[in-house]
Amino acid sequence: MRPIVALLTDFGTRDHYVGAVKGAILAAEPEARLVDLVHEIPAHDVQAGAYALEAAYRAFPGGCVFLCVVDPGVGSSRRALALAAGGYFFVGPDNGIFTLVLSEHPQAVVHEITNAGLFRPDVSPTFHARDVFGPVAAQLARGMPLSEVGPAIGDPVVFPVARPRLVGERVWEAPVVHVDRFGNLITAFTAMDVTAILAEFGGDPTEVLVVVEGIIMPLARTYSDVAEGEACALPGSARRLEVAIHRGSASRVLGASRGAPVRLRRA
Repeated sequence: MRPIVALLTDFGTRDHYVGAVKGAILAAEPEARLVDLVHEIPAHDVQAGAYALEAAYRAFPGGCVFLCVVDPGVGSSRRALALAAGGYFFVGPDNGIFTLVLSEHPQAVVHEITNAGLFRPDVSPTFHARDVFGPVAAQLARGMPLSEVGPAIGDPVVFPVARPRLVGERVWEAPVVHVDRFGNLITAFTAMDVTAILAEFGGDPTEVLVVVEGIIMPLARTYSDVAEGEACALPGSARRLEVAIHRGSASRVLGASRGAPVRLRRA
């Protein structure tokens, strides 16, 4: 199978940036299959990039290389990283974009990229995606050992990961961590968190209600379990609890955005 390099950036598609990165990858590995994971991450929003990566990477075949560049510190003293985790490779800046991958795979092997022999001959201080990360991703896709990029490190930058907390008797709270284009509110409650909370009530989802901005809603299996225009909470495809409006925008209707508190409590 031809090697796969998947690209996640905040570059958008109106400028030349994505195309130039793809060109640099193909120059180093012409057989690479390039997949656009997402290029519309909000500019400089490292946390949004981290959550998009977490939501998508498991859908790819093992051995895939993920080139992840949301890099407001490009050209500064921030390190460049390549890591192996969960059967995949990841390349990008050391600014927290790999936080959720690393939290899920504590045995990940992380190396700092220092081998300038892998870079393009003329490295721009403002375009490491093309001149550093792209060529390194291509070489890893070709089968280069991870150790060739530079020394192993044990202190990659990570941001605090939001976790549910108990705020009352059988009342749990966690924030919204992402709002998708449909207005769905993706929360810090993972599928495992919800399963554990349901176990407190004998596994019965009708015993649990969800509260967002004072609006109370049921746990559902899918959007159409409630009437059009009604709110519900359900296990989303990214293995996190999400809050939705059937055929509407939960963010707009509920007036909630990233950071808004979501509570699970007894019905």
